[in-house]
Amino acid sequence: MNIIGIDLGKTVFHLVSMSPQGTIIGRKKLSRPQMLTYLANVPRSLVAMEASCGAHHLGRPLESHGHEVRLIPAQFVRPFVKSQKNDYMDAEAIAEAVQRPTMRFVPIKTEDQLDLQALHRVRDRLIFRRTSVINQLRAFLLERGIVVRTGRPYLRKRMPALLAEANSTSLRECIDCSA
Repeated sequence: MNIIGIDLGKTVFHLVSMSPQGTIIGRKKLSRPQMLTYLANVPRSLVAMEASCGAHHLGRPLESHGHEVRLIPAQFVRPFVKSQKNDYMDAEAIAEAVQRPTMRFVPIKTEDQLDLQALHRVRDRLIFRRTSVINQLRAFLLERGIVVRTGRPYLRKRMPALLAEANSTSLRECIDCSA
């Protein structure tokens, strides 16, 4: 079974085909539609890509065409990149890395798994930003000699009193906006 290493891009993909012995038998630069058409007409192969944006989306149709698809974490591909890094060299490194018997792979995620992952990432970002705003507000208050205990519930509890006591219209607006 031939091995195809794909360096993913947004619109252009670089493919390097290798024989089972590791000899390069072809290089191609294709657009997304061209790549899917090309791989639909290629005999069953081991297709390898870095586990990055779009890899899971591409992996599913390639599997439906009968290819064996393996996604490799980027940090495991890096040691296989030779000098003069470019897209073809990256694709070649991916094709070489997939042949390693001890290589670890990322399973292709379903649409539901990707949706859940996106939901968790957005939630984490919102919590991080909320915490940043709370800490910034506590720092503004501390500059005015108002000490508020660490923790969102304590700030929320003190918010009405802080708004009533605020001498500065700007500070009152800042507190009111972050509530």
